Amino acid sequence: QVQLVESGGGLVQAGGSLRLSCAASGRTVSTYAMGWFRQAPGKEREFVARINYWSGGSTYYADSVKGRFTISRDNAKNTVYLQMNSLKPEDTAIYYCARRTVVAGSYDYDYWGQGTQVTVSS
Repeated sequence: QVQLVESGGGLVQAGGSLRLSCAASGRTVSTYAMGWFRQAPGKEREFVARINYWSGGSTYYADSVKGRFTISRDNAKNTVYLQMNSLKPEDTAIYYCARRTVVAGSYDYDYWGQGTQVTVSS
């Protein structure tokens, strides 16, 4: 079992920054890609960013956050981060981290955190 706990959310003004953390316990996530997702009220959950398992590994971003958000990881701390800069009101959502794995031959996310609320005021 893997437990993922997000933290770092809060209320910030537009243009501000927040740094989210996702701490894993139970088992290491250092050999797994990790992702961040978000879900705004009344909307479906959407992909935000992903980082491959090796330190300094490849990163991928949704177009809506590219250039503003940075995903990183510290495998020694079993933690993944999401640095969010130049925040916009449309970034308001609950942010979740998740572990990516292979399920029945396809990539999927099998463990999820409980989420952390990010609210950006205009």
